[in-house]
Amino acid sequence: MFTLTGMAGVVAFAVLFIGGVLYMTYANVVRCKNNVMEALSGIDVQLKKRHDLVPNILTIAKKFMEHEKEIFERITELRSQAMQSRSGSKEKFAAEAKLDNLMSQLMVNVENYPQLKSDSTMMHAMTTYNEVEEHIAAARRFYNSALTQVRNAVQIFPGSLFAGCAAEVMGYSYFETDAASREPVSASQYL
Repeated sequence: MFTLTGMAGVVAFAVLFIGGVLYMTYANVVRCKNNVMEALSGIDVQLKKRHDLVPNILTIAKKFMEHEKEIFERITELRSQAMQSRSGSKEKFAAEAKLDNLMSQLMVNVENYPQLKSDSTMMHAMTTYNEVEEHIAAARRFYNSALTQVRNAVQIFPGSLFAGCAAEVMGYSYFETDAASREPVSASQYL
């Protein structure tokens, strides 16, 4: 049979075990929250690169594309709007998606100006822009993954006990593409 000292040992072990599990769960929730913040910061770094590159592309393109004034103004407006939006908000993601669409239109329009298309500065800017877009896409995938991890961590017991630690990031939105990006691509529009 259990003696008083044996029973105290079992209780002490149970308390230590439960405390250890709770601490590890808490640490996991905090780690997941920090991963979301890191991922969001990674997106912001890549978007900053894009925002710094856009004026350079516009300056180069303006020399050749005087008839495209409206698209330049709209890109500049969307760039400002995107930079002022709160990180992790649907508004920021929507502004960035619109900016991405207009920049894509600009890049397609560049094809109509052979002298601009062959300009080495513009070619370098376009290549850099494409690389930045690839990095943004990777950062967004990492962000969505980190947000899923934190949501799983606080929605599954015992992590739900520490949901308050991650309340700030639980309201963040997933990055989703807009409806136009989901449409099938028709090669005929490029021919």
